[in-house]
Amino acid sequence: MENFTPYSALAGGALIGIASAMLLFFNGRIAGISGIMNGVFFAPKNDRAWRLLFLAGLVAGGGLLQWLMPGFNVPRQGYPVELLAIGGFLVGVGTRIANGCVSGHGVCGIARLSIRSIAATLTFIVAGMLTVYVIRHLLELTA
Repeated sequence: MENFTPYSALAGGALIGIASAMLLFFNGRIAGISGIMNGVFFAPKNDRAWRLLFLAGLVAGGGLLQWLMPGFNVPRQGYPVELLAIGGFLVGVGTRIANGCVSGHGVCGIARLSIRSIAATLTFIVAGMLTVYVIRHLLELTA
């Protein structure tokens, strides 16, 4: 458990919860990132500004953390680019099939006691566990 970071995980989770609650309170919108991103391209023009600002805040927050704590988040090295591209594509397909992403279903859907979100989140968790097993143990692609 060399990468166990309970304090940063707790802080990150709290910030995600606060941001989700603020978006719901001030804008009446659920903070599902895939839905917000989709709306940048397909929502009416008068509904795009807050979406762009929310997404810009995500990127700016990550950039700010990297600037304040340069060695805090070092990406893993050694994974084939093709594997990462396939994984990213499959995440997008799964998000479309599930009508939302982990943040929307896991953070916001479960908080509203949505059965669909609970089922989707459990499916995400099981699929992630199986993927790690296949990558590490069957394909032996550990970094």
